[in-house]
Amino acid sequence: MFDYKDTVDGLIQKEIEEGRLAGASLLVRCRDREVYFNAYGQADMEKKKPMRRDTIIRLFSMTKPITAAAVMILAQRGELDLKDPVSKYLPYFAGQTVWTPQERVLPVNRENTITDLLNMTSGIPYPDLSHVPGRRMDTVFKELWERRKRGERVDTQEYLRRIAQIPLCFQPGERWMYGLSADVLGGVVEAVSGMTYGAFLKRELFEPLEMPDTGFFVPEEKRERFAQIYQWEEEGKRLVPYEDSHLGEYYGEDTSFESGGAGLVSTIDDYSHFTEMMLHKGEYNGKRILGRKTVEFMTSDRLTKEQKSGLNWDSTAGYGYGCLMRILIDQGEAGTIAPLGEYGWDGWTGNYVTMDPEDDMTLIFFMQRCGSGCTPLVRKLRMATFGALEELMGKKD
Repeated sequence: MFDYKDTVDGLIQKEIEEGRLAGASLLVRCRDREVYFNAYGQADMEKKKPMRRDTIIRLFSMTKPITAAAVMILAQRGELDLKDPVSKYLPYFAGQTVWTPQERVLPVNRENTITDLLNMTSGIPYPDLSHVPGRRMDTVFKELWERRKRGERVDTQEYLRRIAQIPLCFQPGERWMYGLSADVLGGVVEAVSGMTYGAFLKRELFEPLEMPDTGFFVPEEKRERFAQIYQWEEEGKRLVPYEDSHLGEYYGEDTSFESGGAGLVSTIDDYSHFTEMMLHKGEYNGKRILGRKTVEFMTSDRLTKEQKSGLNWDSTAGYGYGCLMRILIDQGEAGTIAPLGEYGWDGWTGNYVTMDPEDDMTLIFFMQRCGSGCTPLVRKLRMATFGALEELMGKKD
């Protein structure tokens, strides 16, 4: 057998020593107990701030599972129907168009629904220079970011109005494609609740789940704990600070665009409270957040065979998708020993979460390097963790 601590510490320290990673933290909880935690390297190399347990990081796409939970809170209360058209809540999404391979713009066959957004089958792209709708979206995001830098208030609804004007990449429901669906869902929550998205999340999730450091901005008194984000400089073969905005994110107290797909910040303990709620079928410390059946719905594959043709990343091989999360359906194809039904997601800067309902285990890994996604390091950490479950479960407090 192998020593778990030596293995995971060695994997992460090697990345830091070889200059590919500034800092990281790893938390593993199993059966309501913390069985492993360690923090490594620096949260800010220039200021020589060590990575700590209370370091605040940008979640980027690990925001998405929280957005799915927010939508399902409203759905189980009967305040929205998953089959409702998006335009019922955001009227400017009526009359969308589709960009065809023949470079023609056609009307949609049907309107996008809440389900299309939750399953990423809406055809709404991210900014992407490889196709026409993506290039147009890139232009919109750059324009809105420049306005933000000039001090203009560009809020969530304005972003969504501009997003709605861009042609879809395909007809609604045709296939899976990663894009701005979760951001649109944040706007739906605002329309249904009559609150800003951040205020809704604070009331319905962050306060009951005891997540005080999670939100769309970092208060001045917490800035000392905010990790620096880095990008790889190929010419110098080194990490350098990233000071731009990837998707319009901005973490000042005057932020107005609250991105349901990529905008939240959090600490590793805060996020673990969300995962504990999910693993306990919607309950946290005796408080019911989601119904048991709601969580079961959220953590089941929702894609048809045809839709899965778009789910073709290396990191999603062997996985289905639903409610803004991956769900493991084929261990062999995925190349993992994780049990079927394992679910979670990752973020642009390499942070990653696994939730394993079979073993009541969660793994959360935090790092902050641009363009990382699901890294080989993460796959090794996940393999080592599942391989050491017996050892970890036997640990005494």
